[in-house]
Amino acid sequence: MDAIEKQFYASPRNLRYIITVAVLLLLLFIWSLSAVNLENMEESGWEIATGIIGGILNPDLGLLFNFTSQGVMYLLVETMAIAFLGTIIGSILAIPLAFLSASNIVPKPVAGLTKILLIVIRTIPALVYGLMFIRVTGPGPFAGVLTIALVSIGMLAKLFVDAIEELDTSILESMTSIGCNTFEKIRYGISPQLFSMFLSIIIYRFDMNLREASILGLVGAGGIGAPLIFAMNAYRWTEVGSILIGLVVLILMVELFSNRIRTKLVRG
Repeated sequence: MDAIEKQFYASPRNLRYIITVAVLLLLLFIWSLSAVNLENMEESGWEIATGIIGGILNPDLGLLFNFTSQGVMYLLVETMAIAFLGTIIGSILAIPLAFLSASNIVPKPVAGLTKILLIVIRTIPALVYGLMFIRVTGPGPFAGVLTIALVSIGMLAKLFVDAIEELDTSILESMTSIGCNTFEKIRYGISPQLFSMFLSIIIYRFDMNLREASILGLVGAGGIGAPLIFAMNAYRWTEVGSILIGLVVLILMVELFSNRIRTKLVRG
């Protein structure tokens, strides 16, 4: 009876909490609507929207199935290569930073400083990194690879840390008691616990990076984004349609493939 009475008296508090949160969310939603201004939409805007839809329905098939360096297929492969190489580089750099951020592996001051560094890396948007690297390396795929790598480090390291902090340390303690060195602990105690989880996280990040790589082309960092913005600026809607169709198909294929692999890794 005591448990029931406690739950009964706690219910009104929970109801007040839910109502308060709902009212705050409603007020935030109403306030956010003030940023929507349909008066700024010109008549040409509706024409452009119609042109984009018409281009998707009637794409330029010659461009879509063009296998030269100017065709959609080549640009999609370049975009996927930028995302893949950037993800690999970012993953390699994120692993040591993740271990330096894990409070159960290193002293807490070291972990705290490393986490602050990762937060700073995650704060800056990908487009800003892209513009910075373009000034250093010049426009092209290399700037896109460096941008994807740097953007990936923050998120990958954060997710790696979550996995590292859930390590079963009893295995490491038992390995220490039988005289195993540090390399043997990493090889036989840590790696088997983290490998599948790390690989699943990396595949998930590659899926995200594929979208990032397509956007980075808008600032000249290689990939399919630059031809897309050029076609839109020139009002070549059939080309826009073919590029968007190719991009959507590629992302769907990669997502289905990556989800299947991640599911197998998680389930073991």
